[in-house]
Amino acid sequence: MCRFTQRSSTLSFSKICNIFWRFHHTSTSHLCSCSKTVSDEKYQDPFQLGRKDLKNLYEDIKKELLVSAAELKEMCDYYFDGKGKAFRPMIVVLMARACNIHHNNSKEVQASQRSVAIIAEMIHTASLVHDDVIDDANSRRGKRTLNQIWGERKAVLAGDFILSAASVALARIGNTTIISVLTQVIEDLVRGEFLQLGSKENENERFAHYLEKTFKKTASLIANSCKAVSILGCPDPKVHEIAYQYGKNVGIAFQLIDDVLDFTSCADHLGKPTAADLKLGLATGPVLFACRQFPEMNAMIMRRFSKPGDVERARKYVLQSDGVQQTTYLAQRYCHAATREIRKLRPSPEREALVHLTEMVLMRDK
Repeated sequence: MCRFTQRSSTLSFSKICNIFWRFHHTSTSHLCSCSKTVSDEKYQDPFQLGRKDLKNLYEDIKKELLVSAAELKEMCDYYFDGKGKAFRPMIVVLMARACNIHHNNSKEVQASQRSVAIIAEMIHTASLVHDDVIDDANSRRGKRTLNQIWGERKAVLAGDFILSAASVALARIGNTTIISVLTQVIEDLVRGEFLQLGSKENENERFAHYLEKTFKKTASLIANSCKAVSILGCPDPKVHEIAYQYGKNVGIAFQLIDDVLDFTSCADHLGKPTAADLKLGLATGPVLFACRQFPEMNAMIMRRFSKPGDVERARKYVLQSDGVQQTTYLAQRYCHAATREIRKLRPSPEREALVHLTEMVLMRDK
């Protein structure tokens, strides 16, 4: 499985389909045992453990966004309202503690490590603002988007401002290695958006394209943020790689489940319209797996579901196929890989919380 995780972007779609087709029919009972992963370990709630280090997180973010323009301040406050789960900062502070304990049994998060958590949330939010403009989205997290309230031009500028403030906070850390690691995230976000705007004619290349886009748009931020705090807390390159691989695998799994929820969750619960990806012309994991059973979907993918009725037909095909199940199984494999990586660190409550987090990713419903 480690080989699969590391080389998945080079596998053809047909090979991936065959792997998971066989896996579904021979090992379903094993795959569905994910809830037992930490049954023999003391239960650790990631959000409870991370609460101390995330206290006043959004207040501190707003301090980074000091601005005299009232309207720009209002736009920033609208997104950083403190109602989010702070999923990414929580992973970052837990990884920081786990690496610190592994290195010298230090149980405190360094100020610079907490800064990485703040920067990660700012970069993530800026990317959401820009995505909403590109997608002409109406809602995000259950409320109207910035571009719907203030218009596209001002929304773009607000996203730029948040990103620039994150860059200032990053420079303040004063570590060139950390700057290099986290600026890679910004490059990946841009490259990922370009990948999303394109598509592959060869159906065997589509899944590799999809996984690469998923890494750059979603997983790179988590992977590189985890790597950054490991560098700050431990000099061992092996630990840096463990942190990176954990974040990478969890990040890809998170997006795979997000793509599943686009077909299985109601709009009110999800906080955004369902079938949104199809309406944007995007072929995600469930669609690509469904093509195995419904080859006629290939033509719809190439025209990006642009003909009348394409979105409805594609959604129907996905739900009639095993595309949702296969994508879920793939997410499970990535979570299992993340668990194997993090267990290489010295035992700690934070390590076990990061293990439990992989289960939460799989079980989430919004």
